[in-house]
Amino acid sequence: MRPFSLFSIILICIAVLLVDILAFYWLQSITQLITSTFLQKFINIIFWVFTIGLILSIIILKLRLDNIDPKRKQILISSLYGLTISSFVPKLIFVIIISTLYFSNYLFSEKQSLIIIPLIGLFSGFLPFFMIIYGIFRTLYRFKIHTHSIKIPTLPKSFNGLRIVHISDIHLGSFNFRYHILDKAIATINNLNPDFIFFTGDLVNNYAWELKGWDKVLKKLSASKGKFSILGNHDYGDYSQWKSKEEKESNFQLIKAFHKKIGFKLLLNQSDVIEINTDKIAIIGVENWGKPPFKQYGNLEKSLKLVNNIPFKILLSHDPSHWKAKVLNKTDIAITFSGHTHGMQAGINLKNKKWSPIKYKYEHWAGLYKENNQYLHVNRGLGWLGFPGRLGMRPEITLIELMN
Repeated sequence: MRPFSLFSIILICIAVLLVDILAFYWLQSITQLITSTFLQKFINIIFWVFTIGLILSIIILKLRLDNIDPKRKQILISSLYGLTISSFVPKLIFVIIISTLYFSNYLFSEKQSLIIIPLIGLFSGFLPFFMIIYGIFRTLYRFKIHTHSIKIPTLPKSFNGLRIVHISDIHLGSFNFRYHILDKAIATINNLNPDFIFFTGDLVNNYAWELKGWDKVLKKLSASKGKFSILGNHDYGDYSQWKSKEEKESNFQLIKAFHKKIGFKLLLNQSDVIEINTDKIAIIGVENWGKPPFKQYGNLEKSLKLVNNIPFKILLSHDPSHWKAKVLNKTDIAITFSGHTHGMQAGINLKNKKWSPIKYKYEHWAGLYKENNQYLHVNRGLGWLGFPGRLGMRPEITLIELMN
């Protein structure tokens, strides 16, 4: 996640202040129903103490960010992020609903509008607040299994029924060394009896120190035919300040070495050939490739060089926008596995229907896609970044079974 500029932070604070001024104005229509003058004043004081405290905290954190220990910095940012979202969004909805009702209250008499509209407005604010709180404290680590069975006629017969578990975007720094949280996810993955486990990038938020102790946890992941991984945009250390190029490179080398430590084969614009009974498939992994401002380390042509003669190809590429830009209708790659979007950690999943604001940035952002005879699967991510919650977009473990 790229850091916000001071200008962006000031704009965010102005937006918070404006929404809170409007929310406070409409709040008076609710507090006037309270008979106690003391309680009215107490609510008003608490309201502004929280607002001013939040804005000051955001500004102070930004100004002192470079001097804060990185380990403490991540906790402070995610905590303040969660607090801001859980305050701003409910108030914004409250303002919109109650304003709309007051300025178009033809459904209510003048007497009814004095009581019913404030109560509806209050409910409209509290409902999203409790949904956000639920997303932070309940949904964040409720890992969900998504299963897909895909029939691809070109799949070699010896690989019929191939079971692939796809995970992505763990962001270990966000777990703050609470190793037990992933125990359930790892047990779930192993119980799926995968032939392969594919991890499609963003192992960390920024730093190699986030990996401390996690090797004992992640090496428990088991797959009968192999575990493969690639890097995501956060694995390069591009979003941090470094004292020197050597320090950044050392951080990067430690992150790459960790993959081997947990038994994953890290593919850096490389490929690997898997053979069963003379049948072969190619597993290809590119480094991160994204549309600007994301950097393009990926080199698909280089990755394909040694496996062009293998008919069935699987690609691991962190950013799903790579699929349409470089893979679809330009290669014979059968299926691509990606992550990156997190499903924005907020959206709606109802049976076969899904929606998230992230769809307006990424055409392919969650689940399985097919165009012509080529497939793309985008994982919603196992971890989280920034906002410490998931609203309707639970952390994902995907099982894909390939059939011929």
